[in-house]
Amino acid sequence: MSGRVVAPSPAIENTLHAFQEYLQATKARLRKTSKAARLAATLLLIFSLAATGAGFRRWLRKRALEKAHNQKLLRRNSGLRGKDGARILVVPYRNSTAKIEIHETKSTTFDAHRRLFLAPPKSTGLEGLQTPILGRAEAQSKPGLNLAFLHQYLSLMSIMIPRWNSKECGLLISQSVFLALRTWLSLVVARLDGEIVRDLVAGHGRAFLWGIVKWCGIGGFASYTNAAIKYLQSKLSIAFRTRLTRYIHDLYMNDNLNYYKLSNLDGGIGQGADQYITQDLTLFCDSAASLYSSIGKPFVDLCVFNYQLFHSLGPIALTGLFTNYFLTATLLRRLSPPFGKLKAVEGRREGDFRSLHSRLIVNAEEVAFYGGADIERVFLDRSFKDLRTWMEGIYRLKIRYNMLEDFILKYSWSAFGYLISSLPVFLPAWGGLGGASELGPPLEAHQGRERSRMKDFITNKRLMLSLADAGGRIMYSIKDLSELAGYTSRIYTLLSTLHRVHASAYNPPRGTHPDLFSLSDIQGTSHKGYDGIRLEDVPLVAPAPFPRPGSELLDTLSFAVHAGEHLLITGPNGIGKSAISRLVAGLWPVYRGLVSRPRNVGADGIMFLPQRPYLSTGTLRDQVTYPHSELSMREARRSERDLKTILEDVRLGYLPDREGGWDARKEWKNVLSGGEKQRVGFARLFYHEPRYAFLDEATSAVSQDVEGWLYERAKARGITLLTVSTRASLKRFHSYVLELGTGEEGFGWGFERIGTERERVAVLEEVKELKERLAMVEGWKRRLGEVEGELGRVWVRKGEGGEELAAPEYVEGES
Repeated sequence: MSGRVVAPSPAIENTLHAFQEYLQATKARLRKTSKAARLAATLLLIFSLAATGAGFRRWLRKRALEKAHNQKLLRRNSGLRGKDGARILVVPYRNSTAKIEIHETKSTTFDAHRRLFLAPPKSTGLEGLQTPILGRAEAQSKPGLNLAFLHQYLSLMSIMIPRWNSKECGLLISQSVFLALRTWLSLVVARLDGEIVRDLVAGHGRAFLWGIVKWCGIGGFASYTNAAIKYLQSKLSIAFRTRLTRYIHDLYMNDNLNYYKLSNLDGGIGQGADQYITQDLTLFCDSAASLYSSIGKPFVDLCVFNYQLFHSLGPIALTGLFTNYFLTATLLRRLSPPFGKLKAVEGRREGDFRSLHSRLIVNAEEVAFYGGADIERVFLDRSFKDLRTWMEGIYRLKIRYNMLEDFILKYSWSAFGYLISSLPVFLPAWGGLGGASELGPPLEAHQGRERSRMKDFITNKRLMLSLADAGGRIMYSIKDLSELAGYTSRIYTLLSTLHRVHASAYNPPRGTHPDLFSLSDIQGTSHKGYDGIRLEDVPLVAPAPFPRPGSELLDTLSFAVHAGEHLLITGPNGIGKSAISRLVAGLWPVYRGLVSRPRNVGADGIMFLPQRPYLSTGTLRDQVTYPHSELSMREARRSERDLKTILEDVRLGYLPDREGGWDARKEWKNVLSGGEKQRVGFARLFYHEPRYAFLDEATSAVSQDVEGWLYERAKARGITLLTVSTRASLKRFHSYVLELGTGEEGFGWGFERIGTERERVAVLEEVKELKERLAMVEGWKRRLGEVEGELGRVWVRKGEGGEELAAPEYVEGES
């Protein structure tokens, strides 16, 4: 070993020298400062450290309090409202909680999007969506790769990517970076593959091993890139679904009652809204998220690899490649079945089959009482048979198409790739850079030329394989695009129908007049803000799904009820008693006249109790406070003690102890009896304490004594009752009676105060009749004794006559 010392480089020496000069200058400047400045600087440093520590401590305390508050909200399953109206949800995240802000879609956004869904361009051929065929609106859009699909997809993209600085746009940019990186890695791998084969043929062991090391390093980086692309695609799908789901929920669940009108008034999608919002929306978002990587990445690969092959193989190869692309796309496009339309019909039949199962689950008890399992199974088997037959037809089409597709894209393209790769060898004048090397000066050794050919061939082959894979994915994406067109058509149909319901955009076809009492013939007015219930010249019409006309139940109806004037609505079945509550609630349209009601629903407003109470998912507390949450109850300064008092008022004070407390979660519709469910409805009424309450057969499953108690407690709380019932015993709790179905033809009605002279005379006649019947009771008792005596005697037959059997000895002894 030599004792020579290696001197540092000049760059390092210059850096060290500059650093030493800076230290010396700093020390000199500090020596020139006064003691007061040094003391002030020291105090400032100490104060900044103390302030930082106090601020950090305050931040930790605030974070601990916020964490405890969030845990409390999480246990209550409640949310907050921000100043801008955004809803803040607290969700579990790792070992802590996280806040999620959900901003409601603005009404101006709906107005801006309405033209996209209700007034599409004429060139798309989507005008027919404004007049749907009942339950089959998707059949009019003719899913396929056409202008209609382009308009539908871009309309949905305006919802999924609302702004350039949105989260979805960032995910697309990140995915683009990784897709470009994967394309570059494919080029590097193609060149490295050729070098490894060249070194292997030449017998260069060290270069060969170094190539293997580089291959493994690039492979690890490429694996991370592929995993990141798949991860970003999944994130993009979830982001798309989140945007669309929140948009649909804001349009579906609002004060306009679109969730009711969509299934009961509009005939656009029938009863399958759940199928659209859950399964179809998921399939659309997955397909839309994969579209970018399945088309964008192959397109970039085609451009880059074609450029590389143009330099390597020459213009003839590039011309042949483009000709091959054009011929393949034309052939597959002409021979491709209409997968979009097939998928749309498959989705509709899936929805029909699912709705039959949902209906059976909801009505399982009634079906079991009737013993209708056999006929329900027939319905299910028939629906599944239709679905299976349709899916089998799709699979048969796919088999033939996949055979043709695989043969063209795999084997035909591979054979064509070999022909293109051989151009530099057999036609060097037209072989690009590879042909130039063949036409150049001869190499020193024949083996050198062969190794060069081997390297170029392996590289070009790798590029051709990657190019074939990219082209194949683009050709495969034609089928994926067709399926995406089917999903797009269904989601676009759902949003078009929701916008039509939200805007009440029911217009008759051009050149025609609206049918009487159809949804395009609504001329009445619904007024909110009136202190009472008022109907003026309102016909009772049961609406029909658009575009059919409704059925008129009553020609016209007029009455008014103010605070303290309890009304009993009675009449025969099917005359339209419940129609009045639906009109006042806004479920049914007001075709003519005026309907006035209070503005609010709940406290200081109006509330409706249906015959079959709805029991929500949640705790026992939530059943009483519905539709309020626990947080709303706390904000109203109500406690469980108040809820206990309310349950005792409705004779349900035993429920908290029986069911395990206020936080018990059960399937309440299966736990509570019919009478308990209706009394829970009255508990909600007493909790909210509205000024007016519509009771639609709300005590049909309650005994008469409990029924009277409930009515007395409701009136004591200052609630004006409007009861729909056929029980005459309820008259004593009301001030007025509205009787429907009077007159000879049964289409009249009468509104009068209870306790009039005519009613008093009728009661007196009824009392007289009852007294006459009571006078006959003694005679009926004597006759009853005689009949029982005759029945107690036993006769035995001897010959032609008979004699009475003597009583047993123990009976004689007792007598």
